Amino acid sequence: MKRTSLAGDSCPVARALDVFGDWWSLLIIRDASLGRRRFGEFQESLGLAKNILASRLRTLVERGILKMIPASDGSAYQEYVLTPKGRGIFPILVALRQWSEEFDEHPDEIATIMVDRDKGKPVKKLVLYAQDGRVLDAADTALKPRPAAKRARRVPA
Repeated sequence: MKRTSLAGDSCPVARALDVFGDWWSLLIIRDASLGRRRFGEFQESLGLAKNILASRLRTLVERGILKMIPASDGSAYQEYVLTPKGRGIFPILVALRQWSEEFDEHPDEIATIMVDRDKGKPVKKLVLYAQDGRVLDAADTALKPRPAAKRARRVPA
């Protein structure tokens, strides 16, 4: 069964999910954010079948999330590193992590906490701010058409 592409969808959430929307891809990006660079490191961390890992890595490279570079140790291997586009996914990973820490049925089973590397203190929860500095939640936001926006297949509800 072929996956439906959301690349041309008018919703930016759908378009983003089209780029990195399966959990394996997000976990690969998470691991790359943590410093994993080699195929074997991803495979060991995720326990993912090699063919699926190879496919996800190839797609992430094709979509500009990762790039391949010569191995840092001078060996014949290639390493995968996040591009600026890939590093831009970090706040999404933090938001997912914080959501899980708040709403997971068994938060005591979560093995790690995110801390500021320099201070060793837990990272504050992400907050959405208005341009004037007010804290916003979903009820405080609305969607409006972008000026001269091209209409795609469907508009989000």
